[in-house]
Formats: sequence, structure tokens, C-alpha cells
Amino acid sequence: MSRIIGRCVGETSLSEVSFISKEAPQMGEYVSLTYDEKNVLGMIESLFRGSVSINDEIYDPKAIEKIREIEGDDYYIRGKVKILGDINDNLRIPRTPAPPGTEVKAADSEILREIFKIEGTGLRLGNLISQDQVEVEVDINKMVSRHLAILAMTGAGKSNTVAVVVDGLLKYNGCVVIFDMHSEYTDIDFKNGKLEAVEAQINPLYMSCSEIKRLARIPENAYLQDRYFREACKIARKEANEANIRGRDFVKTMKTVLEGWSNEEKFRGQDLKTQDKKTIIDVLNKIEDLEERYNQILNLSTGNILSKLKLNSANVIDLGSVDESAAEVIVSHVLRNALEQRKNFIRKEDRDKKEILSHPVFFVLEEAHILAPKSRSPRSKYWISRIAREGRKFGLGIALVSQSPKSLDPDSLSQANNMIILRLVEPQDQRHVQTASENLSDDLVSQLPSLNIGEAVVLGLMTRIPTLVKIDDFGAGKSSGGDINIVGEWEKSEETKKRNIEDQKQEFMETGGDY
Repeated sequence: MSRIIGRCVGETSLSEVSFISKEAPQMGEYVSLTYDEKNVLGMIESLFRGSVSINDEIYDPKAIEKIREIEGDDYYIRGKVKILGDINDNLRIPRTPAPPGTEVKAADSEILREIFKIEGTGLRLGNLISQDQVEVEVDINKMVSRHLAILAMTGAGKSNTVAVVVDGLLKYNGCVVIFDMHSEYTDIDFKNGKLEAVEAQINPLYMSCSEIKRLARIPENAYLQDRYFREACKIARKEANEANIRGRDFVKTMKTVLEGWSNEEKFRGQDLKTQDKKTIIDVLNKIEDLEERYNQILNLSTGNILSKLKLNSANVIDLGSVDESAAEVIVSHVLRNALEQRKNFIRKEDRDKKEILSHPVFFVLEEAHILAPKSRSPRSKYWISRIAREGRKFGLGIALVSQSPKSLDPDSLSQANNMIILRLVEPQDQRHVQTASENLSDDLVSQLPSLNIGEAVVLGLMTRIPTLVKIDDFGAGKSSGGDINIVGEWEKSEETKKRNIEDQKQEFMETGGDY
């Protein structure tokens, strides 16, 4: 028989009830209410402990101490239950509220196991915080097609959660692409699949002139510079297509073309004015800067980066060695091509091209607030938003991972119909997330600062009901993403220093010196 937690009190509604109890249940615990031939499931969203005798009107600590001595640990628990639905009616919200006095019972574990079990397409996240004997799975199809946001303050378990989710997808031979902004995932030993390192290199032939122009930092409104840049880009592209240049010669060729124009008197049959030559020099300076900063990521000898993506693999594009501008260009390039190629494949166009994506892809965007910021409009933000809106139809999903939700583009975040929210303390972060998710109630938001490391609120289409989950520990397979052992590093450096001194001393003595 289920444990009776308490009874409903006061006015009840279709969405929530209040209850009074003499024992303390747990925040997030699932309960059931039986009335009107219904078996209704709910979740405890708030708890308060109080005393009838010791209230806010008593201001004398000695009086409180005396009452405590007389009454002992006599107190009551007041809580609020969010109604989740009728267990016997596919979790539909009942059309009548619970009568006052209705028993609030602990939900049966077997019923919860059935609710959180996803047949055929389930990804295990962990166990319920309140009932740890109940495993929690989420629906992969709904997670990938309707997108995901993993949000947490630094050190709350975000990287571990990403590793658990990715490994769960690999169990189903998934193709996952991780844009790794800080080289956190380059040495993970996934249990259910492989890690494939994908070089952060792009063949300029697969880039648009606009993408290369962004790398050159030519402003959008610099129309004269744009004219000369595009002409030089077309010439370099023609040389590359004719196999006259290879490797890292693309930018070098553009530079040579611009240098030639700067010494000529005419351009396309028209006289070059002083202002025109100055514009050409400005573009040339930007191209030289581009060569110095980004020539390592532009390589005519590499194939289409999408052709390197493999099934049953976490394809990690390591962006730790490039700056934010280059990262934004690489991300936008990959997402743009992925969307275009998936559209072609679904529409049965260009099926013979080797680089066509013949399978769905799930993109994990670490530091999403940098790639899709609230206050700026890099090209990566545009393509993230496009895939968030259109990707569902073409088998492309995204996971926005961020420790600064308040800095994340609200439109992109609102497209993530699934969320895993670990500990968040900053009120602005909490409000930003709540605005993007209609399922995140005030009571659940108030619990975010009290979550322990690895504990999360999970909600969205991928789970039948909102829940509080203890995310599995990815374990030894996760070797990055945590805090550095500062003391250990200092000790290691000191030991190395002493060892070097001893080696130098020994070498000096062996050569006959007097140390």
C-alpha cells in the first residue's frame, strides 16, 4: 500500500493543489491522488515547514526556546503539488479538481518506471532524485528533432551531461558533431562508439565569398572593398578549379591578384582613381591579415568537411586553437552546408555526390552563447536559428550548451523544445530560461540554485512529464571538462624543478666540475 504523505487543504485547481503533512516528503517527489474514479499523478514543487505555536508574531528568543521545550519537534509541512495528469488516461489533465481532504500518496514506483521507460528509442539520463530506484529515459527522436538545451553554471555537471547524452546517441549508431570550443572532448573514451577528430579546416572551394569575407573582416557596408574582394576571390577560385593552385595557396593567390591591381592604371577597362587604389590597398591589408591569422584553416587539399562525418561516432571539431571569429565562420559553414545537403537528399537531388549527408546529424554547440549571442549577429547565429526552425524536417538537430543562458539568443533558445537545466544561481539566467520554456514553473525555477552537482530539471517533449534527475556519472571515460587540480599542478611543477636541478648537478659532477 502506498505511503500517505498528507491531505489536500484549501481551494484546489486543475493545475495544482496544496497539502498539509506531518512528515517531510522530498522536493520533486511524485505523488498520486485518487478521486472521482481517477488516479492523478502530481509532483511536489514546493515545501515549507512551520509550527502553529512558533510563528512570526513571537519576537522573544527565550519564549521560542520555552515553547520548543514543551512541544518538542512538533511541526507541520505545507506543500504544493503540480498536477501532471490522469495515470489511467494517458496523463491527460483531469477536468475536475481534487476535493479538499483528498489523500496525497507517494506514487507507485512501478507506475513511474513505466512512465519513464521509452521503448526502442530511449536514452538513459540517470535516476529520479526523489526515488532513485526509478531510471529516467528520454525519447531520442523527440530530443533530436525538437532540439535540446543543456544549461548550467560553471562546475554544475554540464560537460558530464553532454558526455552522457552523446554516448546514449552512439548506442543507436548516431552521428554526432561536437563543436568543441575549449578542446574538452578531444580525448574522451566513449563506451558506445568512437571519437573521430575532425580537423578545423575548410576547403575554400566549398565556402561562399561571404564566409571568406567575414574572415577578412571586411564590413558589410564597405561596398567598394566588397567589389575588389569578390573579384579577387573569383580569380582564386577559378585557379583552384583548374588545379593551378593547391594547399594553402588560395589566400596567397588573392593577395597576388590585389597587388597586381594596385600597380595598374586600369581595372576592367576603367581608369583607377586614387580612391580606388586606396580601396584596393585596404583590401590587400585585410587579406594579408587574413593570411596571418587564418591561413591554417583554409586548405585546398582537404575535402568537404561534411564528408568526414561518420556514423556511430562523436565527430569532434576542435575549435580550441582558433579565435571566436574563425569559430563562428567554421560553425556557420558546416551548418549551412549540412542544411543544404540534407534538403537535397530529402528532395532526392544530387544523390550521387559523395559528401551528401544520407543520414541525420545531431550538432552539439558548446559555448552556444558565443556562437549565438544575444547582443551580436554573427553568421553562426543565423544558421543556428535556421536549423532550429527547419532542421526537424531534414533530420538535423542541435543541442545548445551554455553556462550563460542570459547571453544566449532568445529566439534560438526558444526553439529548443527540450531542456536539461542543472544548477543555475544567477536570477537573470533563470528568468531568461523561464521565458524560453513554457513548462518551467516558478516553483521549479526557485529550486535551480539548490540543485547539487549533477542534478537537473528535465523537461520538454522528450519526457512525458517534467522531472528532477540525478544525471549518470560518465566516469573514467570523461577525462576533460572538470576543474584543474591547482595544488596538484603546483606540486608537480615543483617536483619537476627539483628533478631538473638534480639532473644538472649530476651532469656537472660527471664532467669533473666542483658543484
